[in-house]
Formats: sequence, C-alpha cells, structure tokens
Amino acid sequence: MSSISRAEAWDLLTEWVQSESLRRHCLAVEASMVAYARKRGADEELWAVTGLLHDADYERHPDMDDQADGHPRTIMRELQARDAPPEVVEAIAGHAPFLGVPRETDLARTLFAVDELSGFVLACAAVRPEGMNGMTPKSVKKKLKMSAFAAAVSREDVRQGAEELGVDFDEHIATVIAALADRADELGLHGTQGAPEPA
Repeated sequence: MSSISRAEAWDLLTEWVQSESLRRHCLAVEASMVAYARKRGADEELWAVTGLLHDADYERHPDMDDQADGHPRTIMRELQARDAPPEVVEAIAGHAPFLGVPRETDLARTLFAVDELSGFVLACAAVRPEGMNGMTPKSVKKKLKMSAFAAAVSREDVRQGAEELGVDFDEHIATVIAALADRADELGLHGTQGAPEPA
C-alpha cells in the first residue's frame, strides 16, 4: 500500500493547486492510472496517488528550468519528505522527459503514457456537445491530426507513451476514454446535450 493515502494526496493537491483546470487534469490522470492498475493487478491506491500528484507543484513552480524549485522537483521533494514509496517519486520524475530519468517501472511508463493523452481526451470532451458520451478512439485520433487543436499536447509523447507500454494505440485510447467516462460526473464531462436543468 502507498504510505500516502489517496485522501492525503487529495488534501495536498487542493492545498497546492487552486486552478480548477489543473485539478481536473490531475483527476483525469488519476482515473487513467487506476484503470491501468486494475488491468494489470497493481496497487490501485499507489497508482492513484501517483497520477493525482504528478503535477501538484505546477501551479506554484511552473519553471521547469529551475534546478531547485522547478516542476516536478518540488513535489518530488515533498513526497520524499513524507516517505512516499521511491517508485512514486521515480515515476513522477520520469513523466518529465527534460529530467532524463529513465522510465524503468510499469508505474513510470503508465504515468508517461496517460498524462498527455488524458489531457487531450479532456480537451476533446470539452468541445463535444455530448461530452464523453460516444467518444471513440477514431474521433480522438482525428483530433490528434489537427495540430491546432490542444496544441500544447505533445503528439510525439502520446505515441511514444503507448509504444513504451507495449499496447495497441487504439486500445490505449479506449482505456483512457473509458476511465474518464466512468468519472464524467466528477470531471464535469457530460457535455451540454441532455444536461439536467438547473435547480
């Protein structure tokens, strides 16, 4: 089990991150991590904590070139101070290619693989009237080819992540779609069609 519970991770995230969009991204990555943990018989809470906290310092310390306090070094240091399992810290280091930390565990490879893609699927849902409903890998891949859409998402990292995991690209996208759809209420991804009338 993780030495940091999911509840403690959420408290830390909400203390460090005020941005709703960044919180939503972290929740989406957590959902994808849990889906993969379930598929692979891994520790779901450990994987959830890793996904939830991977960008926890980004709002406070977005400067990735800052060797002392840049993202993700600050959250890594905080987790080490809390005696988090070393594989969590290593996975968070590995999701940031500029640190040059090799992704040697399933946990690290999965975090890298779902990070950019989860953000991209969130962006796809945001522009669909039906939100997550009926989203397919085909529709996501079509958007990936549109370089102007969610331009900050690295298409290369999305592809490389699936390759490192050794999973079929369509299957990988489908796993992330299903993970986010399962938490559509929490993520606010139902779209505008069929939304309940305000009370």
